[in-house]
Amino acid sequence: MARIVVIGDLMTDTVAHATLPLARGSDTPAKVTTHGGGSGANVAAWLGADGADVAFIGRRGADIAGRNRDMELMGYSVDARLVMDPERPTGTCVVMVTHKGERTMLSDPGANAALSPDDLPHDLFVPGAHLHVSGYTLLSEGSRSAALAALDFAGRVGMSTSVDGASAAPLERVGAEPFFELTGNVVLLFVNAAQARVLTGREDPEAAARVLTAWYPQVVIKLGAEGALFFANGRPPVRVPAPPVERVIDGTGAGDAFTAGFLPAWLDKKPPMEAMASGSRLAAHALNLIGARPIL
Repeated sequence: MARIVVIGDLMTDTVAHATLPLARGSDTPAKVTTHGGGSGANVAAWLGADGADVAFIGRRGADIAGRNRDMELMGYSVDARLVMDPERPTGTCVVMVTHKGERTMLSDPGANAALSPDDLPHDLFVPGAHLHVSGYTLLSEGSRSAALAALDFAGRVGMSTSVDGASAAPLERVGAEPFFELTGNVVLLFVNAAQARVLTGREDPEAAARVLTAWYPQVVIKLGAEGALFFANGRPPVRVPAPPVERVIDGTGAGDAFTAGFLPAWLDKKPPMEAMASGSRLAAHALNLIGARPIL
């Protein structure tokens, strides 16, 4: 099994799950819980929990939250390579979930924004391994040079590479053209329908995927309750329906779980249908949990 190296964001998520419609400017009862988060670290946690050989490169604060996040990743069998930042705190995200399950996130990147090329452990960049870059690390000006250096090292030693589109709003702030230029040599792109729209201007996911394959040999578009779509240059699109989920408890991290389910099967050269079914299996599991990670 190929080793997967994830470079990305590490956060502490405070999830406030409203039990009634939000009373704007007033008080709404909610269930509030704290969890490990950060899109990159979530992908690594799901990979480790599902039995993959995975390493995670990131940055944390010299605080209790950082120590907890470090221990947690080890609990998921992740080879965590976290650089301790003496000045910045571990990243934090406040996730507001409405009574209908819709999420709004307020994030403070903290130490994530200072991830630098010097933080990259060279022993992880070896032929035959795979590098997955969290889009947040690439979109943030502070950590961008680290993400680009990682892609450069991976290219030099012949690692395969993938990247995700992070989130629609930060993607829109950076812009489609700059994102394409930053990720020029990446083999596999993961986006959801909103991110695909930002990058291509196309409403229809299949039309968006067709545009994206001009830049990336292979594209996965996650369509939530409608499943997922895989597009490879010159091949007909492959669609997989989402497995039935009785009740969505919390959608946080479902996209990260999908990526973690997809990558090992894809690296094992399984058919796209099988890789997407594996991604959908973990995503469905994530929808039944509060927080973005599997239960330790």
